[in-house]
Amino acid sequence: MTRHGLLSIGGTDRAEQLINVTLGKEKADLAVTNGTVLNVYTGELLENHSVAVKGEWIAYVGDDPGDTVGPETDIIDAKGKTIIPGLIDGHIHLAWLFTASEFLPYAMPGGTTTIITETLEPFPVTGYEGVVDFLSSLNDQPIKIFATAPSMVSISKKARGISKETLRKLLARDDMLGLGESYWQTVIQEPQEFLPIFEETLRFGKRLEGHSAGAKGKKLMAYIAPGISSCHEPINAEEVLERLRLGMHVMVREGSIRRDLAPISRIKDAGVDLRRLILVTDGIQPRDLLERGYMEFVVQKAIEYGFDPVDAIQMATINAAEYFFLDGIIGGIAPGKYADMLVIPNPGIIKAEYVISKGKVIAREGNLLVSPRKHVFSRDSLNSIHLSRELEPSDFSIPVKKNTSQVNVRVIDQVTDLLTKELIVSVPVIDGEIRSDVSRDIIKVAAIDRGYSPGKIFVGLIRGFHLSTGAIACSGSWDTSDIIVVGENDEDMAGAVNRIYALQGGAVASARGKTLAEIPLPVFGIMADMPMEMLSKRMEETTRVVKDLGFPFDNPLLTLITLTGAAIPFLRICEEGLVNLRDGKTLGLIVD
Repeated sequence: MTRHGLLSIGGTDRAEQLINVTLGKEKADLAVTNGTVLNVYTGELLENHSVAVKGEWIAYVGDDPGDTVGPETDIIDAKGKTIIPGLIDGHIHLAWLFTASEFLPYAMPGGTTTIITETLEPFPVTGYEGVVDFLSSLNDQPIKIFATAPSMVSISKKARGISKETLRKLLARDDMLGLGESYWQTVIQEPQEFLPIFEETLRFGKRLEGHSAGAKGKKLMAYIAPGISSCHEPINAEEVLERLRLGMHVMVREGSIRRDLAPISRIKDAGVDLRRLILVTDGIQPRDLLERGYMEFVVQKAIEYGFDPVDAIQMATINAAEYFFLDGIIGGIAPGKYADMLVIPNPGIIKAEYVISKGKVIAREGNLLVSPRKHVFSRDSLNSIHLSRELEPSDFSIPVKKNTSQVNVRVIDQVTDLLTKELIVSVPVIDGEIRSDVSRDIIKVAAIDRGYSPGKIFVGLIRGFHLSTGAIACSGSWDTSDIIVVGENDEDMAGAVNRIYALQGGAVASARGKTLAEIPLPVFGIMADMPMEMLSKRMEETTRVVKDLGFPFDNPLLTLITLTGAAIPFLRICEEGLVNLRDGKTLGLIVD
């Protein structure tokens, strides 16, 4: 059954070994002694306790290790320190920007020993085989990485959905814990498409991840009724409380895309049980990872915002483990569990002096002692930009067939860095086509399919990017297999897309016929294969270049790739046209 090995108990040999160590008949390989153990099951701090480890597993926890320790046992004296379980990130998107082998050296020293990631990014690009290749890159690492299958809610009909056959193959894996986030609007609009795969997931006894941003009342209840059990989208304490009362597990985000922990922290004053709150990142950018760290930063912020340290640690350990049905092997310090532990100064200071994962010390005082495994991706995963030819500037023209000097069009109005709305404006027709109008901040946006119908393109208009010249393009657009590009002129738009084609994936900023900045993303067209520091510098350079061209928001790459997303209101674009998320209808540019 297992494709991963992390859920396998290990058989009678392992059990007998643990019994023998506990009873003193065999000796532990590792013992952490004389510390204060945080028991996340009861919320107690147990002083002068020791933890004995055999192989990857905990054999003993108590105040009298006695015969479990022998002359060959490695001993860590934790006197005056606190021993807590390894940290868990219950929701992240690892298939974006960096590979696991570049990410883990910065994630592990802070104390993260388990990660649960989405897989929706590689699926529309390379299908089942791509997801399996991605999962293979996560296997056999110093820490445990699980995943959820892609539900593939997409505004692109070609990219939408996952077959029952493919889903069954993924759910049969031990490292696949459920079905990934499904956006509530689309589920309610098209239940016949998504309810069958929900039922299939529940039949496997696995979780249905939720995405209920903006839903409340009867709409929220209708969404969770088929079995949705979590949501990471609440942005304040009121939204959290509503979901908790409906039986959901709420994942509190504090990552690079959103930081919701501060407003949500008021939930601590509501007098409600917090055991269904889970701390997550939902994604982290290279710069944040390098400067702030990973889950240790999130837990520390929760403490700073007033959560009791024991509650905060539970929110990043046992709460996540219980939600994903993993508490039999991880999430706490107890016999029979994986030996995942941190030694920290005290419960209020989340600074790992030792990080132990699967019974091995993988980091000490912030220094990595065990390197992650580097995965060799398949040829298909490294060649995912499928276009029939290089694009010409004429591919981005917007011809108007009828003989008129003015035409009403739908424009994507970029209201904030992520939110858009529909804007109906009248634009001139010049020589039979619609052109960009910098004076009104109306420029072109295009989505080009690189997978299902290679080269299929839809060109629209957008307001709010403020580009005075040039273009920015990326092959990592959300929920689709599209390349997305925004530009003031057709030449630079074609140049940016063609550079992505040559790189076989990337983000490119161009102006006046030249490439000004680029980030190669050769893995699925969405992940770099370069050191984290270099990737961070490339991203900073690209941000600076695009902001110099006039872009007004902090993260141009994020704003760009979310233009195809099926979850953020309201007007989006894909290779098929414009899509209004209020009703899910695909629309043309010109308003009749």
